[in-house]
Amino acid sequence: MKFQWVYNKESSQQIKSYLKEQGVSKGLLAKIKFQGGSIKVNGKVENVLYQLSMGEQLTIVVPDEGEHETMLPSDEPIVILYEDEHFLVVDKPAGIATIPAQYHPNGTMANRVKGYYQRMGYKDQVIHVVTRLDRDTSGVMLFAKHGFAHAMLDQQLRQKKVTKIYHALVSGDIAKLSAHGQIIAPISRERTSLLKRTVSEDGRYAETEYWLTAVSDKNQGIAFVRIQLHTGRTHQIRVHFESIGCSLLGDELYNGALDKGIERQALHCSHLSFKHPFTNEELFFDSPLAEDMQRLIDRK
Repeated sequence: MKFQWVYNKESSQQIKSYLKEQGVSKGLLAKIKFQGGSIKVNGKVENVLYQLSMGEQLTIVVPDEGEHETMLPSDEPIVILYEDEHFLVVDKPAGIATIPAQYHPNGTMANRVKGYYQRMGYKDQVIHVVTRLDRDTSGVMLFAKHGFAHAMLDQQLRQKKVTKIYHALVSGDIAKLSAHGQIIAPISRERTSLLKRTVSEDGRYAETEYWLTAVSDKNQGIAFVRIQLHTGRTHQIRVHFESIGCSLLGDELYNGALDKGIERQALHCSHLSFKHPFTNEELFFDSPLAEDMQRLIDRK
């Protein structure tokens, strides 16, 4: 894949340092050098120590990535919300893991995406998950279609320039919920579990913002909340809402109610937005609320 820039600085600069500013990592430079890529200035091959001058055109060619040989392809369908040569945005159903595990090598979203790449005949078939969702969380998921795109979006995630909005159904002490509130509480792994997380003083900083959208069933005390994450800790939404006595419906791991008509954690990633790193276009994606959650909201 080819990428081009026109150098517009008055003072000269080494290709190596300029590409670092553009998000090209040392690892990607090594791949270009040793795996069949190229670096050219005005069409002539140069090395990374070349000093760029104003107006010169820099071109890099990144070699194809091939595939993860151990990743099994799946013929199961995917719902595509957006696709270009750099990114794939899909609508994930609940009940499907993001990536394979040791005893579950197939059936995940990564397997489905690889199967899609193979059916389309894409040269780059390595699966790059940018925004992971828990098995029982539904909604918008973002994949990068090559390593450079993945690195650029990882940088945006670190800089908090990627917006993700979730919707959840919670129950319990919903009188505690404000119209608009924040849950700021550090999260760590629970000492007695490999999977479960908990609020703990020695945990990592975690911040969740929410808006109370509706109380969908006053008799059963179910609230509908819109949520924005400002950090990305494992199980953050689930842990934070359990910590204030308002666990997600169906979330057995975090003491969610199991008798409200939903059999998985009632969490849906409804919105994702980011700036396309190669076109500078602002991209916005929305996923309609999953049917099981919508059914509870509609219930009178």
